[in-house]
Amino acid sequence: MSILLDKDTTFIVQGITGREAVNLTKECLDYGSKVVGGVTPGRKGREVHGVPVFDTVAQAVAHHGGPIDGSVVTVPPAFTKDAVLEAIENGIELIVVVTERIPRGDVAEMVELADMRGARIIGPNCLGLIVPEVCKMGGIGGPAKDAAKAYQPGRVGVMSRSGGMTTEISSSLTQAGLGVSTAVSIGGDAIIGSAYAELMPYFEADEQTEAIVIYTEPGGRMEAQLAEWVKDNNSRLPIVAFMAGKFMDDEEMKGMSFGHAGTIVEGVEDTATEKIARLEAAGIRVVERIDEIPDVVKEKLGATA
Repeated sequence: MSILLDKDTTFIVQGITGREAVNLTKECLDYGSKVVGGVTPGRKGREVHGVPVFDTVAQAVAHHGGPIDGSVVTVPPAFTKDAVLEAIENGIELIVVVTERIPRGDVAEMVELADMRGARIIGPNCLGLIVPEVCKMGGIGGPAKDAAKAYQPGRVGVMSRSGGMTTEISSSLTQAGLGVSTAVSIGGDAIIGSAYAELMPYFEADEQTEAIVIYTEPGGRMEAQLAEWVKDNNSRLPIVAFMAGKFMDDEEMKGMSFGHAGTIVEGVEDTATEKIARLEAAGIRVVERIDEIPDVVKEKLGATA
């Protein structure tokens, strides 16, 4: 099993004729993902690696002859909101927004409509998600051969604000023989569609997932939300967190940004020290190095390190 994706998941790529999207499309196809169409206004009739291109999402859905499960959105920031709203209005329920630097007001509107229509947004400013040897949606893991090395099927779910760290953590789990059930690059912006706590029910319901690893940074309230969710729901899943940027707690670093747009420390609750305390109070083990993760996960699972 897995979360959000399976072997039958179909998706389109909005902005498919852009350079980044052309490469992303090939990577997904090479991995075995079912990319059934692409959308770039004014480019209908073209193909990208054999994938037909349409002017609108409605045309892509009509050509497919039935509902399409997802969309990867790679259009420029000024047009991202319209692209996402178009996808939602055409019945697409899983939307991966790769684009970064989208105005916050636009993201808030996107997330609000998704909530109203029962759709799920991953991102913005993310690399997407992957179920090893089944499907990848987005640029996560890079070329198929590289993704295959880093992501092997297993029992640990991964969530990360950093796309690169999603792969680093997953690779460490794969090398340790633990593997990955589903990995999600949730996005590094201040406003995103799916935070840790919002994805936890999916992992909780997934029989394959036996533990969770998250990568996190100073700034924002996602860790507090996760800690509260774990306590309120008596989660069955042991969670290990790798916290980067602890140096941001130094007085001279206050108010500065580290890593991603969402890592601006606005108060004491946003600091790494406070986040670590909150996580540990909820029973979530926090480690300081990536190479510590596999042994701590094994310890949590009751296996021999």
